[in-house]
Amino acid sequence: MKIILSLVLAVSTVTGFAQKSNTQKPNIILLFADDISARELPIYKSDVWSPPSGGNSTDLQYRASTPVLDKMANEGCYISSAWAAVVCSPSRAMMMTGRYAHLHKWWDNKHIGKFTNEKGKLTTYNLYSSSANTIGTIAKKGGYASMWAGKSQMRNAEIEKFDFDEGVFTPGESTSLNTENPFTDFELAEQKIDGKKTLINRNNGQAVSSYAQSSWYWRPHVMLMNQPKSKEKFQWWPNTAESKKQYGNSTYGPDVELDFVLDFMERKTKENKPFFVYHTSHLGHDAMDFLNPSEKNKWPGTPIVQWDGTKYNRTQPNVTGEKGIYDTHGTVTGPGIHNHVNYLDYQVSLYLKKMKELKIENNTIFIFCADNGTSGYGKNSPDVQKGCHVPFIVYAPGMKMTKKGKQEVLVNISDVLPTIAEITGVTLPKDYEINGESLIPFLTTNKKTHRDWLYAYSGPMQLIRGNTVLKDGRNKWYDVSKNSTDLISFPQITDWSKSTPEQKQEKAKLESILPRFNKFAEAPNGPMSAKDQLKIDEMEKNSAAKKGPKKGNKKNKEDGGEE
Repeated sequence: MKIILSLVLAVSTVTGFAQKSNTQKPNIILLFADDISARELPIYKSDVWSPPSGGNSTDLQYRASTPVLDKMANEGCYISSAWAAVVCSPSRAMMMTGRYAHLHKWWDNKHIGKFTNEKGKLTTYNLYSSSANTIGTIAKKGGYASMWAGKSQMRNAEIEKFDFDEGVFTPGESTSLNTENPFTDFELAEQKIDGKKTLINRNNGQAVSSYAQSSWYWRPHVMLMNQPKSKEKFQWWPNTAESKKQYGNSTYGPDVELDFVLDFMERKTKENKPFFVYHTSHLGHDAMDFLNPSEKNKWPGTPIVQWDGTKYNRTQPNVTGEKGIYDTHGTVTGPGIHNHVNYLDYQVSLYLKKMKELKIENNTIFIFCADNGTSGYGKNSPDVQKGCHVPFIVYAPGMKMTKKGKQEVLVNISDVLPTIAEITGVTLPKDYEINGESLIPFLTTNKKTHRDWLYAYSGPMQLIRGNTVLKDGRNKWYDVSKNSTDLISFPQITDWSKSTPEQKQEKAKLESILPRFNKFAEAPNGPMSAKDQLKIDEMEKNSAAKKGPKKGNKKNKEDGGEE
């Protein structure tokens, strides 16, 4: 019997939460980090991780320290084998819709499906056009107040159509919002110099080799949506006399995002309204280091935080200077993804502190995961599970969870949407295809497994794994019946006659599943007019003739130039 985790308002509670009120549904916080492989979190016990330059390291000085996430993972649970897609756009589409690319058509960062919209215009197949039930829509249907904070990356979509009540984010590809920011020139933008497109650091006027981006770390570009103190629906931050006075070189984007989130949580708790926070943090993503523009730092430093055994102490940043020459006065860390992971751990501690202050810790579900593998290691990689193996932690101290600590099960981030639907009490239409499976039965009963297989994708490449075998995007098969100390060094299977009957049987099962999702070649786009279909066919034909065989991605282009 399906276990329902929701409340029938004013009637009864069926969540197993220790709540103050029988009418209050549990709050949901989903912290979706950026470009962080499972191996970067010490809880996963990989003997290899990423150094500041990218790649592999066993140097302990580059090992992240995550006491708060560790505690949450042990008191809640964490998943040994959680998969996303191998790169950000299709992974975020999977999270937003609970569906795979055969439906939403976001195959990889270079191949986002087109469709003819209601105005008869050929444009990006937006997720709300392909999928009527996105996570924001489900939260709204369930009676939740909702906030979207952090990275948007929804191409040219109209952000408000994702049904979030409030937002604080970098506009990214939302072209209607990405207007000139009057507060900061920390931006890499294309300019024509001698008739040639050149990427320029607007802060110091120097040409750079990178991809177009607006700073989401220091002196960040921050757009507000429907904020109580805003005069407009969409408005650049800082937007008040006080915030304008405080804004400057020492302003750190992740701090700004979290401040707005914590304020939202406090307001909604006082209103006695359940809330859903979708926090798509930029932390983990490499970026231009505007404070050190001459250095080739892959991950810019963060404010310094130190764990004293019970709490974090944060050093207030003090960044002075201008036009590319800055002094951090020892208040900013060196570069490296380990510092980003450390700062995420600090921010999670602030979430927990606020939950305790508001007395909602026993009525809140906290999910932590990431969108794909680490840049310079797994991001965009179809090899083994380098690109798609991400951390996944569930923490819900008020829920009667039957699972604690490490769980040797299979979880896909497509599972988050149906999980949220079950928590919020929203029933999806029977004829509406969802590729994820709710985690609630596994988390709250004696059910020993969650799902039988995992799926990921990158353009025409498909990855799939079960409990004993894995097929990567290069059509290589691996024996995953035993764990690997670096989380990827599994024995390759080249002679199936030496495999176990269980492995042969599972291989056949996985191969029978793949054709259902393998629609990249025959149906890469959404519904479109006959005229637009001819136009697309002609464009693709000409492009293939010009480029010839597709080559691998170049350095600094692993995310297709997206934020």
